[in-house]
This record gives sequence, C-alpha cells and structure tokens, in this order.
Amino acid sequence: MIDISENIRSKNKENFSIIIPTWNNLDYLKLCIKSLRLNSSFDNQIIVAVNEGNDGTLEWIDGQKEIDYIHSEANLGICYAVNSCRPHVNTNYIVYMNDDMYACPGWDAELLNEINKLDTDYFLLSSTLIEPVKTTNPNYVAIIKNFGNSIQTFKEEELLLECNNLLMKNWCGSSWPPTVIHKKTWDMVGGFSIEFTPGMYSDPDFSMKLWQAGVRIFYGVGKSKVYHFGEKSTGRVKKNMGSNTFLLKWGLSARTYYSEYLNMGKEYIHKYPENVLLKKTSKIRYRIKRIVVSIRSFV
Repeated sequence: MIDISENIRSKNKENFSIIIPTWNNLDYLKLCIKSLRLNSSFDNQIIVAVNEGNDGTLEWIDGQKEIDYIHSEANLGICYAVNSCRPHVNTNYIVYMNDDMYACPGWDAELLNEINKLDTDYFLLSSTLIEPVKTTNPNYVAIIKNFGNSIQTFKEEELLLECNNLLMKNWCGSSWPPTVIHKKTWDMVGGFSIEFTPGMYSDPDFSMKLWQAGVRIFYGVGKSKVYHFGEKSTGRVKKNMGSNTFLLKWGLSARTYYSEYLNMGKEYIHKYPENVLLKKTSKIRYRIKRIVVSIRSFV
C-alpha cells in the first residue's frame, strides 16, 4: 500500500504548476528551487514530490513558504510520485522538471509565448537543455556547454552571463523534462504509466500515449533554457528494463519512435503528419524482437 502525506498551500494565482520529484537530493533540489524563484518570469506553483526525504529534504521543504509538497516514506520512483501531484495542480499547465536542473532566466515566459501561438491545447513542449557533456544517444537534443557537472563545480554566474548567447532553433521531438502540457491533455492519457516504475522510458511512453491519442505537436523551445547536471538521482536507483517494456507495449523501440515518428532533433517547422508508416522490414524485425523479449522475460 502506498502511503502519501500532503501539504498543499498555494492559491489560484500562478501560470504554471511545476512538479518536481526528488529522492534524497536536497542540495540539488535547493538549487533548482532557487533558480525557479530567481529566474522565472511568473509566480508559478511549485509542487515537490518528496520520496523518503530522510536526508533533511522533508524538514527543509516543510519550512518553505508557498511550496506545496507530498511525501512518501518509501521511494515511489517518478511515475507514482508525479501522478500523485496531479490532484494538487492549480493551473492549466503542468510542467514536469527534474531536481537536478537549473532554470535559466525567462524559461517560463518563452514557453508561454509558444503556447500562446498555438490554436490548440493538445501539445507537448520542452525547454532546451544545456548540458556539460554530450551523450552517446543519437536522438538526444541539448546545447553542450560545460558550466559544471556538480554543485561544487557549478559556474552559475558564467551560465547567467552566457545563456542568452547559446542559440538553438525550435526542434522536433519534445519528450523529456522539462516538459509542459495542458492538464486536460495530461488527463486524457492518464499521466505516467506505472509499469515503467521507477521511471526509465516513462518519457517516451508518455509522449507515445499522446501520439496515439491524436496529439501531433511535439517540439522543444530553443529560447527556453534549463541547465541539467545529469542523472544525479537516477544514477543511484536500480533501473527498470524500460526499453523492453516499451517494445512489448508499442511494438517498436523508443529510438525508432523518436527518429521516425518525432524526427527528434530536426528543426521544427509545423506539426507532424497524422500517420507514420514503418517499413515492412522494420515491422517484421520488431515482431521478432517482441517474441524474443517475451520469451526471455519468462526464463
């Protein structure tokens, strides 16, 4: 049984409701919230999902004014934690952000500018990450500029001076945090899928659910920037086999979904076509892979 306590204090005055799951990562959480307070253009609602919190997080967050939080004595992972915050959202727009991120000035205003250009509430937008090291994932999108890979080496002043000069156009393939979505679109697909607990591959699964529901606007906003230290919490957790779960659920890999459905990383010009047809050879290959993965899961 999941036991979650709640402490909800905010009023209906904000533009975004920012959900931040955290797991014994107090120093990074403090820096993340500091950045939101200093660099946000709006008075946004902040909801923190505290997993365990036995490193002092619970005591610290309880003493913060105008921050809502929920608490679980066990580590629920990302999916349960974020979903548990949904009933406490006070605004139309849900932002999902990690605790090892630092929001750059105007990040939220740039997201709202893009939202106001759209004629629909059915979208998934992302901020653009600035990261210290390039990953090996060919579908990953980020501005690579090293302002430190830890709090101890973080060059905050340099980041603030240079972030406006780090340019990127809007790009295809919004999927990973920070993401923003209308609450009715979130509710349409039921939030994050708990079979991906503690959370690996819950991001592509969430956007695939949106695709299956007919959403065709997925893009990253180049002017909305967030610095990401990189896996300061997920690097400590025992990971689920999310790639296999995604394959069995959707009949293709997350990498193929990113590249052939979302055109991940390409310049975003307009929304995607209604249908994407995989090559016949790809369909056969993924049918075989699903059979292999299914057999292995029972061995």
